[in-house]
Amino acid sequence: MTAQPPKPSPRPAPPGELRASHDDREAVVEQLRDAAAEGRIDLDELDSRLEQALKSKTYAELAVLTADLPRMNSAEDLPPLVLKGGMHGASRGPGRWEVPGRVIARGGLGGVKVDFTRVECRLAEVAVEAYGEAAGVTIVIPEGWAADTSGMDPGVGGLRDKTTPDRLPGTPLIRLTGSGGMAGVVIRHPNLWERRKLHSNPTQD
Repeated sequence: MTAQPPKPSPRPAPPGELRASHDDREAVVEQLRDAAAEGRIDLDELDSRLEQALKSKTYAELAVLTADLPRMNSAEDLPPLVLKGGMHGASRGPGRWEVPGRVIARGGLGGVKVDFTRVECRLAEVAVEAYGEAAGVTIVIPEGWAADTSGMDPGVGGLRDKTTPDRLPGTPLIRLTGSGGMAGVVIRHPNLWERRKLHSNPTQD
């Protein structure tokens, strides 16, 4: 009996041939509408491109529709957000704020709190470097977001991960690295008081 040669393993698809998601198509639709509002394309061309965008199945098909338009600034282009606790502490949120691809939080002597509960974030991942130092760092993420803390050094103060692994489609993953330092790092979902505040004033900026 003749041995059969091994079947070649399938090659990964080139980036342009990867399947686009609903969010990818919606992002292109928004860019096309903005371009029309700025007078870069006329209304007939907008209608044609919108129809093609909604039918597109791959990244390459979507890229053709915006290839002649200026690249819009995205969250990936934003500089890292750096928060230093210092003597009096520092925080970002719970109001709405633009989330960059990278956040660096240093607890210092006053502590740092980073609250993502009211943000709108289209990024697939947000890299958060947290250094507990003397006063600690607290990170609050909405229900439905998930965190990867495998790259975190607990240090002396430790890491307390109180998040759930249930990640909703389209939500970012918080990839947490850094060190707990002396006071530690906590990552969690909103507590009871914070949830009540969210429900009582859902439009707070």
